[in-house]
Amino acid sequence: MSADGRRTVVVTGASAGLGYHAAEQLAAAGHRVVLATRDRGRAEAAERSIRRFVDDASIVHVHLDLADLGSVRSAADELAALEPDGVDAVLNNAGVVGAPIRRTTAQGTELQIGTNHLGHFAWTALAMPLLERRGGRVVHLGSIAHRFVRLDPVDPLGDGHYVNHRQYARSKLAVMLFGFELAQRLADAGSAVTSVVAHPGLSLDRLSPARPDIAPTRPDPAWIRPAHRLVAQGKDVGAQPLVHAAVGADVRAGEYWGPAGRLQLRGPAARVHAEAWAHDRTAAAQLWAASERASGVAFALDALA
Repeated sequence: MSADGRRTVVVTGASAGLGYHAAEQLAAAGHRVVLATRDRGRAEAAERSIRRFVDDASIVHVHLDLADLGSVRSAADELAALEPDGVDAVLNNAGVVGAPIRRTTAQGTELQIGTNHLGHFAWTALAMPLLERRGGRVVHLGSIAHRFVRLDPVDPLGDGHYVNHRQYARSKLAVMLFGFELAQRLADAGSAVTSVVAHPGLSLDRLSPARPDIAPTRPDPAWIRPAHRLVAQGKDVGAQPLVHAAVGADVRAGEYWGPAGRLQLRGPAARVHAEAWAHDRTAAAQLWAASERASGVAFALDALA
């Protein structure tokens, strides 16, 4: 963190949705934002949009495709060259939400768990030296969907009998198991880096403020938005727990942040409850070992002890 309190925050998937709104909010708060995206054209559009709303925004780009571990390694090298003095936070937001037919990453892992968890697992390990230089923070994007699934202890990266929405939920449970376990392992190693999990509740594009540079405005029937606001919120509001988890002064390692409202669907950012199985250290260890094997990337936490 700079002497004036400005942080350097990397946001994956920053060209749309929650990632975009998180990046805009971070820039508006005076932080330097690294847009880590897989499409350079969309990253440029996101930067244009942020600059429409934030004077003097400090924004740079890194090319990152989390569905290709080769791209993940190249992106980590690019980030190290761009920010040699380190980064203060990495907000692991990017993800695939739904794949009606089974699809895979470049290395053959099912696309949702391969992108949402495995790509971020490797990315976080490779970015750890930059975070260590500043005692930084990793924020993992969880989901209320973790409530409804478990991982297979024999094949935690597998897709079982593939069902689209269940596989998405499994990918988010994997993200949360990793995030909470990383917090424990960093603390055990005496690292100054912290790991936090956050989620946006039920956040919808149609309830978000218009950003024509990044998403077309879609007309809705007059009743749609008031009805949806009873149980949901815009992605700008959903991004607030993520942003707070990344830069909030009251955030501590291993916490879970999300909306404070009923069922954590909407509301202001607050510490919230995750299901016990998201903290299961046996399941987390199985997932961790499988993730190291599949990614070929290991965390050098023993060197910190």
